[in-house]
Amino acid sequence: MRLDTNSKDRETLKFILRALSHRNYRLFFAGQGLSLIGTWMQRLAVAWLIYRLTGSPFLLGLVSFVGQLPLFIFASFAGVFVDRWNRYRLLFTTQVLSLVQASLLPALTLTGRVAVWHVLVLAACLGVINAFDMPARQSFVIDLVGQRKEDLPNAIALNSVMVNGARLAGPFLAGLVVAAVGEGVCFLLNALSFLAIVLALLLMNVDARKGTRKGAHAWAGLIEGYRYAFTFPPIRYTLIVLGLVSLMGMSYQVLMPVFAGKVLHSGPSTLGFLMAAGGIGALASAGNLAYRKSSVGIERMIVLGSSLFGLGLVAFSLSRHMATSLISMLVTGFGMMTSLTSCNTMLQTAVDEDKRGRIMSLYAMAFQGMTPFGGLLAGTLASHVGAPDTVMAGGLCCLAISVFFAREVPLIRQMVLPVQDRTA
Repeated sequence: MRLDTNSKDRETLKFILRALSHRNYRLFFAGQGLSLIGTWMQRLAVAWLIYRLTGSPFLLGLVSFVGQLPLFIFASFAGVFVDRWNRYRLLFTTQVLSLVQASLLPALTLTGRVAVWHVLVLAACLGVINAFDMPARQSFVIDLVGQRKEDLPNAIALNSVMVNGARLAGPFLAGLVVAAVGEGVCFLLNALSFLAIVLALLLMNVDARKGTRKGAHAWAGLIEGYRYAFTFPPIRYTLIVLGLVSLMGMSYQVLMPVFAGKVLHSGPSTLGFLMAAGGIGALASAGNLAYRKSSVGIERMIVLGSSLFGLGLVAFSLSRHMATSLISMLVTGFGMMTSLTSCNTMLQTAVDEDKRGRIMSLYAMAFQGMTPFGGLLAGTLASHVGAPDTVMAGGLCCLAISVFFAREVPLIRQMVLPVQDRTA
């Protein structure tokens, strides 16, 4: 009986990790995972640096705004080029440029010359790079699973495991490092972490799809992508939900130093614990989604995720104790990642291949392109009504968004089910 149980457990684990059977995906998973740990370390360290230098919730929101605004401006045009160019070469270029950009911040910080304007300028530069990197990276996933397109939903879910494993480890490590030796070392570790994904890309043997329709005007391709996205209800409603959740809900992250410092009366280590709790919840969500057999029924997970995200934010805004705040962050992280990953899966399994880059650029705009506006709005509101009330308002909006999407589920299921059945 025990042997049968162990065999069943091994088969279950193999099923959950089935996308890792692809060598290129394993390399990507490992390299990107290490790089993202550094990225999350830097995010926390930047937030704490700005808060330490200025004590301003508004400037926390401004840094987020400046860093992510380029995604909103450039991502849709970048999607046209992702559909035209070789995805592998484009992704390699963006990662090398990110390595160069990430090397400047530790140089400024460790020499004691860093100022707020330095952080703003470097954040804007990274935002421009990410405008091309994010749609290229999201579109590249299908190339990593080769001919077994049925592994795509699992690869997307495992990407979420990777992101949230980094989201768990990065802030926790950053809180310890900042408390011990300061923000500059976090920035240096982030710069070094980009070497992992650059090396992984160099080791791949990828026959990445080359771009098509190079003769078509870029503007015509852009218009075609928008028309396709907003006349097909499953994609249209998914992008609307994603954009609104990012605008109203995701902005809680820029206010986390305020909760750690003023609401819970603690320091960077508490900030790390709070962020890590959200990462644990998100990691649990990603693991749950990886266990799903196919993308069929993913529209219900969007409703569930948005609802839990909203409830978690409301609970967190009301908490004044560490234990309840950590539990609230667990729920928040689980709901947020369920919503985001389900939206990604919906888009990737419903889109026509020749428009994948453009749709994933719209995903980038809705996901990260809206968060700068949300961060600026949250920073401004928090300066007037306080961080707890600001986060509560965002949570209530997420609950309303889930009700909106739930009303459209029957239509979405009817239109997207034939596509999902082909990839099941």
